Amino acid sequence: MLTNHYREKLIELAIYFAAHTRYCGKIKLNKLLYLLDFEHFRQTGISVTGLEYRAMKMGPVPMELYLEWDELGPDFAEAIEIVPERVVDYWRENVRPKRAFDDTHFTKRELRLMAELAERFRDDLSKPMIGITHQERGPWAAIWDNGKGNLERIPYALAIRDEDPHAGVVREAAAEHEGICLAHAH
Repeated sequence: MLTNHYREKLIELAIYFAAHTRYCGKIKLNKLLYLLDFEHFRQTGISVTGLEYRAMKMGPVPMELYLEWDELGPDFAEAIEIVPERVVDYWRENVRPKRAFDDTHFTKRELRLMAELAERFRDDLSKPMIGITHQERGPWAAIWDNGKGNLERIPYALAIRDEDPHAGVVREAAAEHEGICLAHAH
């Protein structure tokens, strides 16, 4: 039987990014997850979290987390807390870890990408990240299309550009992984 650890990884990622970045609220966490998932997919054909992202005006949104945010499941609530924090002249929510990060289910590549993202965006509020997640020709922009794609799914395959020298191999790996997952789902 094929076992994925998507839920555990999602929770651990919230812990990791909360511990390794400042101002990690819902929007920043959403953007970090998106950047991680789509970059990992671009390199390997597999996402880290298995989350489905939808195009919304504020950017790409992992719907499972978005829908759970106001009432976290018990496993999530044991791992993080969402607390108000004063930033400059306003209050915002901030994710705080309740326990240490556990890297058990992560690959070396995933851990490296997580560390790179945390370092790159450590002190940023979510607003400066918009330029990255909303980039022209990027997956979100391709679906959002000036609002025509509101709430449409953002396919991971859009992370792979035709000019990428390994595009064919990554697409093949993605199709193979999808086939394995479908076979084990039945």
